[in-house]
Amino acid sequence: MSMFEELAARHKMTSVEPEPRWPALVSLLAVGLLYFALPANLVMGPRWLLLVVVLVLAIPTVFTWHRGYHEANQILGYAMSGIVTLSLIGSVVMLVKTLPTHVESPIRLLASAGALWLTNVLVFALWYWRLDAGGPHKRDLLLGHEDGAFLFPQMTMHLDAKKKAGEEHWSPTFVDYLFLAFNTSTALSPTDTSILSRWAKCLMMVQSLISLSVLALLAARAINILQ
Repeated sequence: MSMFEELAARHKMTSVEPEPRWPALVSLLAVGLLYFALPANLVMGPRWLLLVVVLVLAIPTVFTWHRGYHEANQILGYAMSGIVTLSLIGSVVMLVKTLPTHVESPIRLLASAGALWLTNVLVFALWYWRLDAGGPHKRDLLLGHEDGAFLFPQMTMHLDAKKKAGEEHWSPTFVDYLFLAFNTSTALSPTDTSILSRWAKCLMMVQSLISLSVLALLAARAINILQ
């Protein structure tokens, strides 16, 4: 770490509390639980495997963050996000293959599709949170958030307006990225936030494609039930 980064980090820690990491950890555990709730024919391997992997990796992730081993923490975070992403894509593919076979009941398929849609929101919220502006640790080193892959509405506010709102050193937290991912899965667009980076646009296209596939399956199954 350079002298400038160290001074910035000290100034940050004395001015603004570092971003809490527990929302991301809770989201990862929720993904593991949602995966565990899926039917056996929609998961790769035992249903409990993903939850166990997340729990096992969560221990060193929390340890490295508290000890200040930020590079190791980042690698572990990427590993967990990659694992849950592959699990999500695999389950969506299996859901598409299962639909015409009528192996599962319509209600069970609808519940599974809903669980995968929610998983899609959580997984991509984790990616946006972990990648934007270098990740949560690098965002903690800066006093405020002025640059990144996403142009949040707070970033366009005038400084006087930020001071009046008590947001002069505003920086996004996991909830902001969760809101962004929810809008992308629901409206298939980021709504109030502009996308500035190519990697973010690519991720959003993948998320929208997964969401569209799941929503199309939900609609098709709902129409089939009504008929």
